[in-house]
Amino acid sequence: MSNALAFEKSPYLLQHKDNPVDWMPWGEEAFARARAEGKPVFLSIGYSTCHWCHVMAHESFENPVIAAPMNRAFINIKVDREERPDVDRVYMAFVQATTGGGGWPMSVWLTPEGHPFFGGTYFPPEDRYGRAGFPQIIQQIEKLWHDDRGRIESEAGRVMGGLRQASVSRSPESELQSAWIEGAHAAFAQAHDEEHGGFGGAPKFPRPSILNLLLRGGEESRRMALVTLRAMSRGGMRDQLGGGFHRYSVDRFWHVPHFEKMLYDQAQIAISLAEAWQITKDPFFESTLRTTLDYVLRDMTHPEGGFYSAEDADSVIAAGSSAHAEGAFYVWARQEIEDALGSVAAREFCDHYGVRADGNAPDGSDPQGEFAGKNILHEAGVAESSSLAESRRILFDLRARRPRPHLDDKILTAWNGLMISAFAKAGAALDDARHLEAATRAAEFVLSRLLVGGDLLRSWRGSPSEIRGFAEDYAFFIQGLLDLYEAGFDLRWIGLATELQKRQDELFWDEDSYFSSRAGDPLVPLRMKEDHDGAEPSANSISALNLLRLGRMLHDDSMEERACKILASHAVQMARAPSAVPQMLVALDLALRPPAQSVIAGDRAAAQPLLRPLTKTFRPHTATILLDSPEAVERFSQCSPAIREMKMIGGMPALYECENFTCRAPVTAPAAQ
Repeated sequence: MSNALAFEKSPYLLQHKDNPVDWMPWGEEAFARARAEGKPVFLSIGYSTCHWCHVMAHESFENPVIAAPMNRAFINIKVDREERPDVDRVYMAFVQATTGGGGWPMSVWLTPEGHPFFGGTYFPPEDRYGRAGFPQIIQQIEKLWHDDRGRIESEAGRVMGGLRQASVSRSPESELQSAWIEGAHAAFAQAHDEEHGGFGGAPKFPRPSILNLLLRGGEESRRMALVTLRAMSRGGMRDQLGGGFHRYSVDRFWHVPHFEKMLYDQAQIAISLAEAWQITKDPFFESTLRTTLDYVLRDMTHPEGGFYSAEDADSVIAAGSSAHAEGAFYVWARQEIEDALGSVAAREFCDHYGVRADGNAPDGSDPQGEFAGKNILHEAGVAESSSLAESRRILFDLRARRPRPHLDDKILTAWNGLMISAFAKAGAALDDARHLEAATRAAEFVLSRLLVGGDLLRSWRGSPSEIRGFAEDYAFFIQGLLDLYEAGFDLRWIGLATELQKRQDELFWDEDSYFSSRAGDPLVPLRMKEDHDGAEPSANSISALNLLRLGRMLHDDSMEERACKILASHAVQMARAPSAVPQMLVALDLALRPPAQSVIAGDRAAAQPLLRPLTKTFRPHTATILLDSPEAVERFSQCSPAIREMKMIGGMPALYECENFTCRAPVTAPAAQ
């Protein structure tokens, strides 16, 4: 048997196609071989821009001496977690339950039936960092399997049963309570870092779902969100030259990032920036939002409109070199800056961005020594000036000559949905047609490439994958369609959102919430229900919001009832562990408020003076619909005949503000600002 990854689509799998390990892709063939040969499966899960995945690959999977016992003892399977989140979730639940932590690369050993019996994350090539070396692990597992296979299989079956039981456990029936939201705000206030922003100590991750919740709260909650968003944007976690945000900060100051750039971070942070601008009208948030979206359009967009997945943290240190280092593309020696800008401009630039002759990585934030003598740009002082802008342009152009980090150019339906939301919301808030066009092109890309027979697919890279969409693909894309409708009022998006919501219900709905994956896959031993809003929000959290928004637009009570079932099923998490489900609490916040609509009757172009004040303002609890055609009236009046009575007045577009099924007198001119 030899390595079988050469014909896969995933950039991550293709990175391993030349390993001496006899990798196989996830599938029946690999498990059939494990059963036939009586061997356990070694399952390695990661993604193409994962720094520690690269490290383990270089240390172990590229080493023939380590590959040989792997090939002898195991059937070795590689999985891209971004292609198969269903597989990742099952075995991550096992690793977290048995080790108390998780992450990537994830390393799990399975019985030929797919039941996990041992796992972890990164293993070094020899004993170090307090971790057993990978060769020693291989040797021990091979011996245990040979000596006591029956006990291992029995214990693995018991563990799998426990995971299955945990996955179906539900919260007791509970009335939805505003106290859960109040408790969440108190918990985040206690964890808030008043000096540096963010929540807790190092490392600090950008979790926009927390910001989403806090921005919908009172003055103090909004203050924490704005302080955090500003600190993230001023720090080294933001690419100060090229725009966009890195994955997370290794220190509490937002100074030294883990340098990979993920599409889902750009999307969610952009939404938070747009909402922060709507609340404050602060030019800082607008400029940060624009540069973030400019980065995505420049470096992460397919020529036909879809958005790529990620850029790597690592890159080669110089053209022609084979040596890689994290952040090599982004960091600077002070002398480089002085040579490029001249002494006067360099002094101003270095003062502003905290650049020092000996490097500026804080103590303890560079354990690998990769940033010695290097500087990570972060805003440290002096006001913005035209000369600073020119210095940034010069250094950006100089940096562009460096070897770029690896681009993971697969296009994921779910993450494109998040990015569509970001461009749509920014386009509406800033009245920027370019952003609305980007959202529209991406939606068209998904519909033309990733929607087959009314069913979403997971990913596209040159051609569609054979992997069918998961609940998050439906939820995130439906959210994007709803945001796209409220940005441009093209009725088609509401129709598609409604159709896809019905399809999501058919494929994933259980008694009270959504499974993450479809039924019927014999290789996935467990259908899980995601209930954690982490780096990405959960499908259930976004689905609850989608159902509430769509139900209130269409006056469809069945959708609101379904949303409330989801919320009730997460009562325990919202009450006891709010930090785990902040996006679910955003949905709860909407559910507890009376239905509110802004309905504009009249031609789209003529109605702009009424629409613009609405889109520029932060109004997260109010749906906006436009009645600009008989088709629109028909769509929105099916469950609400009163919509038919909302018409122009005196030949002029009219705005009807409604709450809890009662509307104020219509107006034909915007309220005075």
